[in-house]
Parts: sequence; C-alpha cells; structure tokens
Amino acid sequence: MEMRLLGKTPIEVSRVGLGCVTFGREIDEQTSFRIMDYALEKGITLFDTAEAYGGGEAQDYRRRVLGVDDVREVSAESHSSEKIIGRWLKSRRCRDRIILQTKVTKNFVRSHMGEAVDASLERLQTDSIDIYLFHYFDPQTPLEESLAAMTLAIKGGKIRVAGCSNFTAMQLQQALEASERSGLARLEVIQPLYNLLERGIESDLLSLCRQEHVAAVTYSPLAAGFLSGKYTPDRSALPEGSRFYVIPGHADIYFSDKNFRILERLRKMAETFGVPMVRLAMGWVFCNADVTSVLVGARTTAQIDNALMAMEMDFPETWLAEINSWN
Repeated sequence: MEMRLLGKTPIEVSRVGLGCVTFGREIDEQTSFRIMDYALEKGITLFDTAEAYGGGEAQDYRRRVLGVDDVREVSAESHSSEKIIGRWLKSRRCRDRIILQTKVTKNFVRSHMGEAVDASLERLQTDSIDIYLFHYFDPQTPLEESLAAMTLAIKGGKIRVAGCSNFTAMQLQQALEASERSGLARLEVIQPLYNLLERGIESDLLSLCRQEHVAAVTYSPLAAGFLSGKYTPDRSALPEGSRFYVIPGHADIYFSDKNFRILERLRKMAETFGVPMVRLAMGWVFCNADVTSVLVGARTTAQIDNALMAMEMDFPETWLAEINSWN
C-alpha cells in the first residue's frame, strides 16, 4: 500500500482510507468488524469517523429535517461509528497500527471542544486521536477561539494533528492566516467532497493545499453510491438499505438530469472497456496527484478490493480526457 505524509507532519497515511460512516447505520457491528479486519490486512491504516456518525443520529436527522419517524438503520445506537471502532480496537489490540481521524460537528467554542474531544476519546477507547477535524465551518465561533481549543488539545496530548472538513478555500486560507497570526495550531489536513460529479475543489482548494502543504483527504469518490448505477431518477424507488434510502438528503445533491446523463456515459464507457463503473469512477479520483488519500466507505470486502484495484489500475490518458470532457 502506498503511504503519504500528512501535510507538514511526520504522520503517514495510506492512499486508500476507510470511511466508517456506515458502521451501525447501514451495516451491523459484526460486519463492521469484518470490514476493519480486512482493511487492515490489506494495508489500509487511515480510519475516518465522526461524532455525528451513527444510527441514532440518522434517525434524528429524518425526524428533524423530513418529519419522518421510522427505522431504517441496523442500530439506533448514537455515535455508533466511533463506538464500534472503539470496541474493535479493544478486541484486536491494534491501536498502534491505525491512524484514527474523527470530527467535532458543531459548537466550536473552547468549553464544548474540550468536552467533545473527551467524549470521542471515551467512545474510541483510546488515549489520543491522530487527526481531529472541524466537521464544517462554524460562522458563529471566531477562528482564533476554535484554533485555541485545538491547540489546547494538542498540548494536552489528546490529539496529534488538527484539520477541517468541508471548508472552502477561502475558509481554509482564513484559518491558516489566523494560526500564523496568533501562534495557534495549524490545520494540516482538509477533507473535501470530490468525485467526477462534484469537482469544485479543482478550481482553488487543491492549489491552495499544494501551496500551503495541507493534505487533501477526499471523500465520496462514488458520489455516495450514485456512480455505482443502482439509482434511477425515481426517488420513490430508492433501494432499501442504501445510503440514499437512509439519508435521503444525498438525493438533493446528486439527482439531476446532468448527473444522470454523466452516469449513462460512465456506464457506456465501462461496457466498452470492460471495466466496472465503480472502478472507473474511483480510478479517476486516484489520478489526481494533489489528493493525499481517498476515503472509501465499504459495506463488503469486495468494495475494498475494488478501491485497491482502482488505485493500482493503469488509467490511460485517453480515458482521463474523455471523463474530464463530461463536465
């Protein structure tokens, strides 16, 4: 497995990372354990989670946002992703072989940040978190205060590296300037959305990361499963148990005439060259040298194999040019 340095730090991460958002939500604990065992066996060392990832949180989302009170998850346990990883780490005794990345989702004031770090440490059953991210930009909290909280956690040995997820290039630049100005912890990694349907980071974020030596660990290379080809424009026919069925908000992002046209072009290209659609879509992401690591959410070991084959496959320039012409 290819390993890459994380920003300016001595931490190395695997080029393929394991996205653990499905644990306790779309897949049960036994399956999650099997996925983590297999990922580690294959050399995947970066495991990504968040305090907001859980079956209970997904149910709460549907109640609050959609007004739907039902059960679509395998478990109603809150924070199930972190808790399942913690139980797996305790069972397997392999903490020293894993780079753990988790996130605080909201309220980045100093007092709450300290509580959030401690809660994640308890759920993950570990003494320290390797990479701790702001899940989203918080316009309500001054960056200096949020970064001061990160700095305290680093000095206290509770986290090793600070970072962010879903920041724009401007927001990341502001954070880097605040760190420099106030002598606070620097954001060494950013986790942005990136796939052949969502390419916004190519315009400015990736160049900023390259310039400032910030690692880009991208997520959703298959557009939350949209690029697998299993969805149709009929939102009433979402496959039960799928990501879009459990979190219907993903359909708002990807269900468009343009995206379904691109999906059909991907399907035809896959048929022409005899390469699975998911491998083409994922291989395209790995072609971008500015991407440090790609997070892959797997519900089966076969999906991990597909990611590894996509990373290693020969991706001709003609394929790359054709896919790039679709936008």
